[in-house]
Amino acid sequence: MYRIQAVDLKAHFSELVNFKVVSHILPEAVVKAVIAECGVEEQRSRKLPTTLTVGLCILMNLFSGIGLQAVLVRMVRGTRLLQFVGLEVAANKSSISKARYRVGVEPLRRLFERVCRPLAQLNDPHAFRYGLRLVALDSTVEQAADTPANEVAFGRQPRTKISSGSAFPQVRCIYACECGTHAIFDAIFMPYRTGDVHGVRQLLRCIDDTMLVMLDAGLFSADVVAASCARGSQVLCRVRRTICPPCEQRLADGSYLSHLTVYDAHRRPTGQRVPIRVIEYTFDDPARPGYQTVHRLLTTLLDPVRYPALDLICLYHERWEIELVIDEIDTHQRLLATPLHSHKPAGVQHELYGLLIAHYLVRATMYQAALTVAIDPDRLSFITAVRLITEAVAEFQLLAPTFHSRLWQRLLHDLVYLLLPPRDNRINPRVVKRRGKSFPTKRPSHLHPPQPTRSFRAGVVILPQPLAP
Repeated sequence: MYRIQAVDLKAHFSELVNFKVVSHILPEAVVKAVIAECGVEEQRSRKLPTTLTVGLCILMNLFSGIGLQAVLVRMVRGTRLLQFVGLEVAANKSSISKARYRVGVEPLRRLFERVCRPLAQLNDPHAFRYGLRLVALDSTVEQAADTPANEVAFGRQPRTKISSGSAFPQVRCIYACECGTHAIFDAIFMPYRTGDVHGVRQLLRCIDDTMLVMLDAGLFSADVVAASCARGSQVLCRVRRTICPPCEQRLADGSYLSHLTVYDAHRRPTGQRVPIRVIEYTFDDPARPGYQTVHRLLTTLLDPVRYPALDLICLYHERWEIELVIDEIDTHQRLLATPLHSHKPAGVQHELYGLLIAHYLVRATMYQAALTVAIDPDRLSFITAVRLITEAVAEFQLLAPTFHSRLWQRLLHDLVYLLLPPRDNRINPRVVKRRGKSFPTKRPSHLHPPQPTRSFRAGVVILPQPLAP
């Protein structure tokens, strides 16, 4: 049996709200410490104190598809039931916006840096190969609200002959992801016009000698490979067909040894040479994409006996896990085709950090559940996890703290109760189901059009019909 939590009815409502459901991943002490470090504690009692505002900024990315006022009501549902209070305890839309900007970006950024770390235990077979943690770097673009401030800060995709350009300002996001757990443990947000490779160079700050870094062809650069090696990590990446390093020594497994020449910003050789191994392959299955097309991988794992070419070809497909992570965030977590809410650049970054922390909370909980039955976290449903966590918020608020450990174990059990089937060996064509609209493109001149001065009824004019001859 469970026992309802006893509360002090004289206490301020905001002091009683808690988010114990995520306290195993995001301890309350860490949140308060970050708030104190940033100096954003409130000076008086508010409906939205800083701790509650930070919780709102994170959990708004799990209670998706509803407005921020409705999110706040859902977040405090359990505490409202205990105190028998109505909606007057929730702040209005304007207060929520002011509270978010009052907190600012820095607390969310520090919280992300402090909490979001690789999850997998050492030599976990689902996250490690050859004793190295599998890490993928990739980029995506998030749409920001269409405001002049966001456009100046982030820019947008320019108009070309084949494209009308982006409808909204776009933020280029570069992520570092642990492939085995789908945990994003570092991120950089940049203007759209900044290249992906430039962002990857900055993101190498999170790489160390325990990692195997995997890159797609669009992120390849000789200096990125060299910088990764300088940090002690190994690299496995795909390159475009135009990049073909010369063969210096053919190896028994069909691969060959070569080197990369590193250039400076002015495309002048620096004299640095990076030893690499090149693996070329194709497919003989006509039903598989890339049939009879030459694919080329580069790696700093030079030993063909310890790292066979076929094993590395198959291993590279683990890099696609970061594509699934981006899909989880955009398609299943936000559940919205609309841009981010914030009208100011600081609010956009604030929102993105909250989005990533929320995703990490879900993935960390899923990994803890997978450990209880020793299965691959890929067998757990991300959508189910989001639903169960959001439903458990009120349960943890309602029940006494002595029962929280039992609630946590029940949550983990529910996550592994219905497992996903193993992934099918199948493919899908890269096609678009819905084509673009035939309406004209929205221009700046369409913003703030003149509004009617009379009601609809008052503006109707019935046209008389001429009499038949």
